[in-house]
Amino acid sequence: MWISVALETDAAHADALSEALLEVGAISASVEDADAGTERETPQFGEPGSPTTPLWVTSRVVALFEPAVDLVDRVATAAREAGIADVPAIRLEEIAEQDWVRLTQSQFDPIPISDRLWIVPSWHDAPDPAAINLVVDPGLAFGTGSHPTTRLCLQWLEHVVTPGKSSVLDYGCGSGILGIAAARLGAADVLGVDIDDAALTSACDNAERNGVALRLRHSREALPERFDLVVANILTNPLCVLAPLLVDRIASGGRIALSGVLASQAQQVIDAYLPHIGLVVGAEHDGWVRLEGMK
Repeated sequence: MWISVALETDAAHADALSEALLEVGAISASVEDADAGTERETPQFGEPGSPTTPLWVTSRVVALFEPAVDLVDRVATAAREAGIADVPAIRLEEIAEQDWVRLTQSQFDPIPISDRLWIVPSWHDAPDPAAINLVVDPGLAFGTGSHPTTRLCLQWLEHVVTPGKSSVLDYGCGSGILGIAAARLGAADVLGVDIDDAALTSACDNAERNGVALRLRHSREALPERFDLVVANILTNPLCVLAPLLVDRIASGGRIALSGVLASQAQQVIDAYLPHIGLVVGAEHDGWVRLEGMK
């Protein structure tokens, strides 16, 4: 049995309160939007090196504790240590021990990308055995197929990969899902590149699970090859910095697709690539865009 403790505060005190709760014995602490599920809900977007909006005006801090008779007093002490003079209402809820692995798995269902392309967690049966089913489980590396940017890139690959011919570079490969999809769609050669060793390990494991050959390389290694198709699902700032490198990896007549870009950031990326290649918005989903170009 565990005890979940929740209390509301403002953006200025939310982080300090989380830290103070950990200091008084919380096993974990998180901050969420107290207005989630209402018309006042406020999404948060940000990336390393870019300004981010403050936490929610009304933030809910949730901490998990082992049962204790002095729990309310400890939480009140934490609130005062965080600079909150008037301790807000403290809500306690018992959390029963569960099979957390099974509970987590239940949150991930097969994801249809198109009529012939699905992402299927390993513990699920494929809804359409005749489709191209990518077996990818949630893990340390980004790319389970649930994010709009992954979907946008998968849909692009489905339309541009020429079976038996296309060479593909997946830069910032994460879980390897885009490279694996390209291979399953018939690409002749696929290279995944990432800055994170854990991502490369994850991509290797996922490629083996899907029965495809995926070449993998750390971003610090040389990248002399050129490719028919270059896809990068990263973030706006890194994409802008990488513009000369990524465009130089496109073969003559080849194509590029970029995602990890909010609609409001599209022009920034287009401008960064303009000295090298012209980009257009090829598709948009849930506020995210896919930028496309041809060399």
